[in-house]
Amino acid sequence: MIPQDLKILEEKSIYLLREAKLRFNNVAALWSMGKDSTTMLALARKAFLGKVPFPVIHIDNSIDFPETYRFRDELAKKWKLDLIVGESEINPDLVGSACCGKNKPETLKKLMATYGFDALVVSIRRDEHGIRAKERYMSPRDKNFRWNYKNQPAELWDDYSSKLDVRGHIRVHPLLDWNEIDVWNYIKQEKIPVNPLYFSRNGYRYRSLGCTHCTIPLKSDARGVNDIIRELETTKDEERSGRSMDKEREYVMSKLRALGYM
Repeated sequence: MIPQDLKILEEKSIYLLREAKLRFNNVAALWSMGKDSTTMLALARKAFLGKVPFPVIHIDNSIDFPETYRFRDELAKKWKLDLIVGESEINPDLVGSACCGKNKPETLKKLMATYGFDALVVSIRRDEHGIRAKERYMSPRDKNFRWNYKNQPAELWDDYSSKLDVRGHIRVHPLLDWNEIDVWNYIKQEKIPVNPLYFSRNGYRYRSLGCTHCTIPLKSDARGVNDIIRELETTKDEERSGRSMDKEREYVMSKLRALGYM
């Protein structure tokens, strides 16, 4: 039996996924192969009778970890995902990290224009970073992917009536209320496959996954999901302390999010 707090989170996430599929004509989801986006796909499978009913996008800068690519290919085959891989070039980026800053959203823009997607499911959580705490469950972006984080639609009494710019899209955030331990408890409960890089090898593991250029492992002896949960119950370190992007100052992250950064 799912604990009550996880059950409430699960029900809301499933509701948001079904609402997105119902409201929008052409939905896609972003998949980084991290624990959150994989959990989001597991929730979609539960919401839609064992199948993810929309394409899954991986923005690939060609420098992800070998384990990440293997995990992507194996799970995409096992879950029969409609996988779209967008190749992102690594160019100098004056806004953020060259590997994962403005360059990935530019690739995503091209993909969305090519396929005509009007809604994008993203697995961000409010507790990850201060700027993400300002997000809504259904958040409009304009034709240039810009996000007006100072003026967002109210979401009251489960009314998610975001207005869609005719040339823009809506970001859907079904994991917005979850925290890191919630995700790991749900992974344990549902036996969701995860990238092996999350587990300790030689005294180190990755707590938050990006690419090989902007992610460093942290000291840890957690070799399984139960170990990770116990570790998180006592640690004072921030989840994304191993991600170089999150060492940027708050206004830089705000600018990146406004430009379309995930």
